[in-house]
Amino acid sequence: MIFATQLMEIALAITFVTLALAQVFSMVRLVLGPTSGDRILALDTMVINSLGLVIVLGIQQGVQIYFEVALLIAMLGFVSTVALARFILRGDIIE
Repeated sequence: MIFATQLMEIALAITFVTLALAQVFSMVRLVLGPTSGDRILALDTMVINSLGLVIVLGIQQGVQIYFEVALLIAMLGFVSTVALARFILRGDIIE
């Protein structure tokens, strides 16, 4: 029983570090991206990474409110990505 708990803690720590590193790489691509398409994809990847971080934090702490927050982040991330892509392509969001 103790071994399974320790294994879960190690797996959560590795996952948290990996997602945080991916978030840093996405931030670098957001700043340095040569085209606007790269920046849109980096922003979307940052939303997915932050979603993963919130879910891992919820699993680690055992609190279910984090999963509802993750759902809100996912919805807002989708809408913001579509709005940004539409603004870059057409110059406006709502026609």
